Amino acid sequence: MRERFPTDFSGVPNIYDPSPRRRGSQYGIGEFVDEWGCVFVNVQEGVHGEVKEPAIGDLSRLSGWTPPWEVLPGNQAAARDIVNEACAATDRFVTAGCCPRPWERCQFLRGSENALMDVAEPEAGFSNLLAKVHEYYLAELEFWVKTDADAIFFMDDWGSQDRLMISPAAWRELFKPLYKDYCDLAHAHGKFVFMHSDGCISAVIGDLVDVGVDALNSQLFVMDMAEVAAKAKGKLTFWGEIDRQRVLTSPDPEVGRDAVRTVARHFYDPTGGVIAHFEFGGGVHPATAWAIYDEWERVSQVPRGDNQKPDH
Repeated sequence: MRERFPTDFSGVPNIYDPSPRRRGSQYGIGEFVDEWGCVFVNVQEGVHGEVKEPAIGDLSRLSGWTPPWEVLPGNQAAARDIVNEACAATDRFVTAGCCPRPWERCQFLRGSENALMDVAEPEAGFSNLLAKVHEYYLAELEFWVKTDADAIFFMDDWGSQDRLMISPAAWRELFKPLYKDYCDLAHAHGKFVFMHSDGCISAVIGDLVDVGVDALNSQLFVMDMAEVAAKAKGKLTFWGEIDRQRVLTSPDPEVGRDAVRTVARHFYDPTGGVIAHFEFGGGVHPATAWAIYDEWERVSQVPRGDNQKPDH
């Protein structure tokens, strides 16, 4: 499949320094501790586990805790040379090797229930925690925007099946300013901004356009695509995706083809608008995956103005 449909994207070598806090295998069965001090437990090989021991379950522990500053490259000039060499060696679009995720990081550090309560009934300690996390991510991005990578990447899974996890008002107050900082920093250095967020996030799609996200990977099939298109078509690029819940798990390739045509009808234009992308994970039927790639190839060959005619 990769031979017939090669990727347009490329990554870069790992340039982060090791952390003494990190131990275990991130994707192996058992316990894994990340560089932030969060303890994950995994019960399935090849899958990232869940946090069972948050590093700051009690906010009173915040005063003695610091972000993992030690993993940021100590010799930034040498690290930058490694990244730039990788960029020069490919003609693909190169995404930086970073992944700021302030909301998810707060969930990992506090535990999901505590993090949700922090938003619902904010305390001074949570504001301080969020500020520390944001300070770290800005420092990380400062390194990446000064490399030759084409884009930075950040993420936060914000949606449940049918709405945001928190109120849109709280989201705009607490997290929108952080994302704007990331986008402003990237654009000031000529970089694109790619973001991922699972779930139904239609309530804040317009806000992501406002802050400057260039390409968004989201679960389009749990949202009203016409509503999303009205807010964002032509203003950001939809980086996939094809539904993982019902389409990719279907053994009928025509279901995959129809899904591609649905996305194309709402968001695609021959001048841009969509990056053909989906997640080939567990439960995906290969025949359906082939059909999806094949249908995107057909859609891309339709003349301008005729992309709504799937049988053209």
